[in-house]
Amino acid sequence: MSSPLGKFGTKLSSIAQGNVSKVLVLSGLVLFMLYVFMFSPPNYQPSDLLTSLKQKLPIINAYPSSTPPPITNAPTNVSHIMFSIVGSMNTWKYKRHYSESWWRPNVTRGHVFFERPPSAELLPWSDSSAPFRVNEDITGFAVYPRIKWPDQVRIFRTVMESFREGDKDTRWFVMTDDDTVIFVDNLVKTLGKYDHKKHWYIGMNSECVKSNFDFSFDMAFGGAGYALSYPLAALVAKRLDGCIERYPYLRVSDQMLFSCLADLGFSITHEMGFHQIDLRGDASGYLSYHPQTPLLSLHHIDLIDPIYPNMDRPTAIKHLMMAGAVDQSRLLQQTICYHRPSNWTFSMSWGYSAHIYEAIMARSYLKRPLETFRPFERARAPIFMFNTRWGVFDNPCEAPHVLYFESIEKDGEDRIVTTYLRKWARNLPPCSSYGNHSAESISKIRVFSSAKLPLEPGGAECCDVKMLDMNVTEVNYRPCYSGEVMA
Repeated sequence: MSSPLGKFGTKLSSIAQGNVSKVLVLSGLVLFMLYVFMFSPPNYQPSDLLTSLKQKLPIINAYPSSTPPPITNAPTNVSHIMFSIVGSMNTWKYKRHYSESWWRPNVTRGHVFFERPPSAELLPWSDSSAPFRVNEDITGFAVYPRIKWPDQVRIFRTVMESFREGDKDTRWFVMTDDDTVIFVDNLVKTLGKYDHKKHWYIGMNSECVKSNFDFSFDMAFGGAGYALSYPLAALVAKRLDGCIERYPYLRVSDQMLFSCLADLGFSITHEMGFHQIDLRGDASGYLSYHPQTPLLSLHHIDLIDPIYPNMDRPTAIKHLMMAGAVDQSRLLQQTICYHRPSNWTFSMSWGYSAHIYEAIMARSYLKRPLETFRPFERARAPIFMFNTRWGVFDNPCEAPHVLYFESIEKDGEDRIVTTYLRKWARNLPPCSSYGNHSAESISKIRVFSSAKLPLEPGGAECCDVKMLDMNVTEVNYRPCYSGEVMA
């Protein structure tokens, strides 16, 4: 028989075990409820029971109000871009005005790189130009005897030398030539679309099929400019000299970079606003029908005629930049509208030109550039990377009356007013198919656009035409109505 003391001990042990079980059950329930209330995954759907419990029981905020929200990256601005301008002492005094037209002292960051120090005639160095750097001497490299085009390797290595000039605030490295005009505000907004913490190689190929065929349709042409995000530039800088070891025979720096990036597993992202301008002669038919994307650059200015009549090339570029200083978002952007009483079509290239057609022309057709230009090199068709309109200049229904940008101002109604003037007569009879309404008397067009609302990248505007008299026309830009058909 068990003693009374033994029975008491057994009973006490039973009670203790029961209490422990209860404590464990209660602790588990508390921990489960804490998990549900504080750490539920965002896509977790609670049961009806848990939902009702959450509604009835108070929840302690796991993140007190004094705790700041997670840090987010500020939008990209011009200080986040490091520009590298590739130049030559042999041509700098003739080409410097192109980079000076867009360089903003104490605002834009970067350098112009030369093969040797500036000559005495260029010193002291102008504050209007980017600060200069001299590229590293590569003649002592083991691979140097095998390098076929040393100057192109110098240009290629500018990527690495520019990276060394960067800092923790640099998000993008933009490479370009000394005869290229950059449209900085548009570039900042375009690069702001991309996550600079990822690997990006952004640029555009040539306008000519042959140039792309000779090198690659997937290569960014450096004259037009290209952008490398910081992580990709860091990777290229680390691997660059190894690329030179593999490709000492390549004759173009752009091809070296393209090959190096391909070896690393990266490919181009095209932005159509970069323009190599592999064209010759009169480029007005190309510039008047810009693709529906922000203008980012213009290269090879010396290979085409001055872009405005009766001006030399530097003056013409300054004239374009005068419009760009007021509103880069609309610069060269095409806007089309109609004057039905006269059966006229107006095609406006903001800040550059205004074309009047004596016929109702489809927008899809007017997006094709007028072939006023020649290719960079002779080639068999297809010549260009885009459709063109050619053989139309003797047709009174298809040849436009051309007016060019003359001036820009702001009025008292928060509008930008650009004025376009006729420089010469068309010297063709009226278009008989659309009523013989000649536009020959129109000598001035005034265009009104918003000073408060920039054009969104890739966006389009509508416009209305008002005839003031036989010589002057007004065109008022406006947002398109929902579902408006512009035809």
